[in-house]
Amino acid sequence: MRFCLPILVLAFPTAARAADGFHFENDVLPILARYGCNTSGCHGKAEGQGGFKLSVFASDPDADYNALAKEGRGRRTFPAKPEESLFLRKGTGRTAHGGGTRIPYGGEDYKLLRDWIAAGMPLGSPDAPRVVSLRVEPVERVMTPKADQQLKVIAKYSNGVEKDVTRHARFQSNTEAVASVTADGLVSARDVPGEAAVMAAYLGEVSMFRLMVPRPGEVATNALPQFNLIDTLVDAKLAKLNVAPSAVCSDEDFLRRAYLDLIGTLPTPDEARKFLASSAKDKRAKLVEGLLDRPEFADLWALRWADLLRVDRQPLGHKNAHLYYKWIRDSIRTNKPFDQFARELVTAEGPAAEVGPVNFFKVVTKPGEIASTVSQVFLGVRITCAECHHHPFDRWKQSDYYGMSAFFTTGGTSHPRTKKEVFAYALGTEMPAANPLGDRRPALAEWMTKPDNAFFARNLANRVWAWTMGRGLVEPVDDVRATNPPSNPELLDALAKYLVENKHDVRKLVALITSSRAYQTSATPNATNEKDERNFSRAYFKRPEAEVLCDMIAQALGVPDKFAGSPGVTRAVQLWDSKARSDFLKLFGRPNRATACECERTREPSVSQVLNLLNSTEIQAKLTHEGGTVAKLVGAIKDDAKLVEELYLTFFARVPSAKELEIGTKHLKKYPDNRRAAAEDLAWALMNSTEFLFNH
Repeated sequence: MRFCLPILVLAFPTAARAADGFHFENDVLPILARYGCNTSGCHGKAEGQGGFKLSVFASDPDADYNALAKEGRGRRTFPAKPEESLFLRKGTGRTAHGGGTRIPYGGEDYKLLRDWIAAGMPLGSPDAPRVVSLRVEPVERVMTPKADQQLKVIAKYSNGVEKDVTRHARFQSNTEAVASVTADGLVSARDVPGEAAVMAAYLGEVSMFRLMVPRPGEVATNALPQFNLIDTLVDAKLAKLNVAPSAVCSDEDFLRRAYLDLIGTLPTPDEARKFLASSAKDKRAKLVEGLLDRPEFADLWALRWADLLRVDRQPLGHKNAHLYYKWIRDSIRTNKPFDQFARELVTAEGPAAEVGPVNFFKVVTKPGEIASTVSQVFLGVRITCAECHHHPFDRWKQSDYYGMSAFFTTGGTSHPRTKKEVFAYALGTEMPAANPLGDRRPALAEWMTKPDNAFFARNLANRVWAWTMGRGLVEPVDDVRATNPPSNPELLDALAKYLVENKHDVRKLVALITSSRAYQTSATPNATNEKDERNFSRAYFKRPEAEVLCDMIAQALGVPDKFAGSPGVTRAVQLWDSKARSDFLKLFGRPNRATACECERTREPSVSQVLNLLNSTEIQAKLTHEGGTVAKLVGAIKDDAKLVEELYLTFFARVPSAKELEIGTKHLKKYPDNRRAAAEDLAWALMNSTEFLFNH
């Protein structure tokens, strides 16, 4: 003891003088966040790391304080000799640390942590000022390619004091292709024209810096016509970026694009001939009008909503899952207003074997999971992470998560950290003094579908836009937040307004989008827009859904598929059961419907997909089938040029160019004794082309 006493005597007077100047939540937690100590990849993951656990993004300051100051048998923080605290030794890399060197030894952050430990690890006054808002300076800027901008982050506290917290803020760019940001807040523009939003986060608050990078060089000219309000707003954005849109697409491209986007099938050669031969000025609008009334429209769009609403035979059983799907498809077939559709689902009650939408609550059973799914599907907002901690990229707190969850419980709901009761309240509103009497869901449905709801119509507009245009105005479509703004906010607002004015009629919105020049733009880039991937200056190549691609192959080759356990179903798009066995659908990204995330459906190409298309025995069997397309055409058409033309119409909905016709006929004439095999080779080549495999 006589060796320890002098140390204690020397340390404690210093600690006593400094203790009042420290506040754990305001001073220490920002440092842990800045160096990634409390992220899910380090000590913030569920089980912690190396026996040391912190709450994710400092969501539970009390638990973090206990972990640092009271756990670890006194080794983690050692006031008698703070430099030897295991926390500091590992953080600075002086003791082996799986996370490497995080905190610069001897730097300002190291000194603050050392002094806090020396002061006895004070928690600080509960009445100390708290951060209430954040702002980034500058708020926005137009930048030239390769230019830099240093951001400054200012935190405002509850006592009105403002503080520069740039050094401890977290930064993230939502569009790395346009601009990147360093851990210190230095934004660097790239050479791709566009917009980006850079998020700054600090102690649960977020703010944003927006930048625009116009294309350098001569002013782009745009003499193209504007077909409706969409084009006015798209062109306004393109003018700011100094980008000109591509020309209007050909009738052939529009025909195929509309068929695949709206009904998930290819036009037949006869349908293609009829449309291409027409000289009517309104033939594109009439085509869309006809497609919207076809049963295949209900098939395709029911598939999309069945994914999100998790029609799943595994938890529901065959009968109930089919009833649930049938309710979705019938709603689309009858063009039920979408606000009515959402209200019916959220407030559904009755026997699951009789009331289709009730099965939503059978596949999604926990109040928090229901709240998260409803929020993500109908509002486009992800709140799942707020179950455990403050949303790292948005304003949602744990209380917001449990406020939404309370709509789907019959009892009380308490905050897991504060233990205080949380009453049912919707996102972005104030918590009331009590829960609604009786069933709380109607109150949520009423708020959700009000015309002035900030989320509902915008979410629907964004999803429909993404399903027709290839990407959302907000991307990912179900990640709406202040720090992930739409690429064209004015356009999204206009589409949402149009929906509200037209009583949430989805078909009218589809007709509006497809009648725009933006939808009808060619996929061929020009010198100004070849790098644009967010502003719809040209049509983007789209990989069809797995089911659509499966049907395209079967249709083009003239041999329908058979799906085990689904009698009578010959088109993959009609498969209401996501568990129906199909190696092709699994390989090409069909979702399991385990979550409500659009990301479950994958569209990324892979080597396995390429090999399947090139070598599949199933595809080869269709290609050579006696009743298939090639066999029938070879038997019916003796003229080689006409045969080539028919194959091109079948696969591409267009006639071949002179060069393509020459190559095709030359190939057929090369094998006069085996003309059918030669035609099969040509069909195989067409099917494996980019033009066939992508919607464009």
